[in-house]
Amino acid sequence: MHHFLSGIQQVGIGVKNATEAMHLYKALFGMDVLIFDDIAPAKLMTQYTGDAVFNRRAILTMNLKGGGGFEIWQFLDRDPINGGLHSLGDIGIYAAILKSNDLLASYRRLQQITSVVISEIKSEKEQPDYFWLQDNYGNAFKIIESTNWFSSKKYDLGGVVGAVFGVSNMDESIPFYIKTLGLTTILYDYVITEGENAYRKVGLHKKATGKGAFNTLLGDVTIELVQLLGKKPATIFKNRYWGDCGFIHLCFDVLDMDALKKHVAENQFHFTVDSHNTFEMDNASGRFCYVEDPDGTLIELVETHKVPILKKYGWFLDLRKRNKEKPLPNWMIKMLAVSKVK
Repeated sequence: MHHFLSGIQQVGIGVKNATEAMHLYKALFGMDVLIFDDIAPAKLMTQYTGDAVFNRRAILTMNLKGGGGFEIWQFLDRDPINGGLHSLGDIGIYAAILKSNDLLASYRRLQQITSVVISEIKSEKEQPDYFWLQDNYGNAFKIIESTNWFSSKKYDLGGVVGAVFGVSNMDESIPFYIKTLGLTTILYDYVITEGENAYRKVGLHKKATGKGAFNTLLGDVTIELVQLLGKKPATIFKNRYWGDCGFIHLCFDVLDMDALKKHVAENQFHFTVDSHNTFEMDNASGRFCYVEDPDGTLIELVETHKVPILKKYGWFLDLRKRNKEKPLPNWMIKMLAVSKVK
């Protein structure tokens, strides 16, 4: 049950200018390793893009200190709708969660950057201290302290460990994230009043199991579910397409897609998208699927088949030929760092 998912592979962020966003996220968060940069029609996503096929550019960047990456996504033949600002508890992905190895150092460094908005550091109930950052595009990021790292890269931040999801009914959402996705540890569950709103916050956690090619890199998973109490929340992606500005999905790295698909169906959910065979992204490939949480928020699931280790020499790793649960040696994962964001 616990071994379908390896970790968070990436969070999808819809933007108007992918090149600009790639450089912004390198500067803000150290996302300096380029895994792929791909231009193609988004043929499999038409149910989320008004039944039309749009061309898109997708860039995957990572911070090899540890954690998942950013899939920076831009429509090429449609002007994406601006995300606008959202409130905590709005339905959908409200924020990506990034990990810091020194919260105060991250806070001080990011405070110097005038284009972003930063909250004070918050201490709350049973959860680790954190602060909010709002980027140049209005996207929210929750920065939390962590001790779970892949490399000793000299930098205060790592990658994505999860996301903050706004949900309409906590008691329906918890079983989906626990039973269907396997985030079995409840870190906290409390009600808090902030300003004039009351929220129920539930923190779910999955420790890195050590199983899966990239598990040591991706590390632990932390998801926060937030329900606005006493009033109706807005829906973040209402009247907008997947791929418009803002967080479009949270993507998990999957060990065995067939087993997961069966497990999801047994829990009365189903994959809304399934590429079935290998889907190429630049020099990487895999099988990708989507499942909706009870509010329709999109969770992407990727079983990686092929990954570029040294692109310019055409050196790829075919993960289908190896034991799915066996971690890759660290030196091999570190080879990914050869492709830098330029």
